[in-house]
Amino acid sequence: MGNIRYKIVLVDDNITTLTMGRNILKTFYEIYPAPSAGKLFEILDNVAVDLILMDVEMPEMNGYEAVKKLKADSRFADIPVIFLTSKDDESSELEGLDLGAADYVSKPFSAPLLLKRIANHILMGKQRKDLLASKATLTNYSENLAVMVQEKTREIVNLQNAMITTFAEMMEFRDKLTGGHVTRTRLYLKALTNELVRGGVYAGEVAEWDMELFLASAQLHDVGKISVTDLILNKPGPLTAEEFEIMKTHVAMGVDIVEKIMRNTDEHAFLSHALLIVGTHHEKWDGSGYPTGLKGKNIPLEGRLMAIADVYDALITERPYKKPLTHAEASAIIENSAGRHFDPVLTDVFLKVADEFKKISEEIVG
Repeated sequence: MGNIRYKIVLVDDNITTLTMGRNILKTFYEIYPAPSAGKLFEILDNVAVDLILMDVEMPEMNGYEAVKKLKADSRFADIPVIFLTSKDDESSELEGLDLGAADYVSKPFSAPLLLKRIANHILMGKQRKDLLASKATLTNYSENLAVMVQEKTREIVNLQNAMITTFAEMMEFRDKLTGGHVTRTRLYLKALTNELVRGGVYAGEVAEWDMELFLASAQLHDVGKISVTDLILNKPGPLTAEEFEIMKTHVAMGVDIVEKIMRNTDEHAFLSHALLIVGTHHEKWDGSGYPTGLKGKNIPLEGRLMAIADVYDALITERPYKKPLTHAEASAIIENSAGRHFDPVLTDVFLKVADEFKKISEEIVG
């Protein structure tokens, strides 16, 4: 972040939380404590802030009411809001996210986790401002500066990809059990699609893809996990049947997030890939997957590819409740699941590049 002192308003009616939060953040940010939502809006009238940390349960005006008021005012609508809450129920988190909150942090909060989430959201805000500034600059170029336009467009694409990566890494940081997963699965997909092209497999479909956009969009495959409570996402043991059903809702939530973005932009190329990957990477070839039980080639190719990358990485990754499998063991499971979990044709493609998967898993350690 350089030498810039970003400005944060910390809103909480509990003086202990205000003091503790200020002590954690004051080394890195300029902090404005606010004991109420009313005081928050007084500060906003006089200070251009970069982020708001806000308690949900407050007298007079609670966090949900305050964020509604923020989003209704064009001056403050784009300021990211992170809710601080001692609640641990999914419905409360979903309500806040639907209202426009950027994230949730449970109280009492972990200092490293709080600092990381703040840094990620401020970075995304800066990148968004840079992107808007770049687009504004582009509109001022005359038509005879085509080369400059192309160069600037390339910068915007790179910035767009950086924003996707930042968001995906932010989600991964929240899921403490899957470090490196986003990067590894993207590289696994690259190995698989390169082999598809070399072998002419599913050539008609693949020929229509912009590979750069496809691989970038794959990083959003678990974006819906933002809706899953930390208690389930980071549970140090196997999930109960009820908890697994809650975990499965991340697919529908992910689809909803991507569709909302699509409704607010004319650029759908990479989002169309993301929508298919997010919505179908847990479907199975024999129809026993979720959320809709698609079967065979009714599952989009994007989802069938991601299924292999996602499962392989889950198998070779350590969890508190299981040891990591070896590359050979994971490869055998995928091979033996051809025709049941995985597309048999893609399973053969995987076996041809299995050594590349092994190398990626050894080089990218979470």
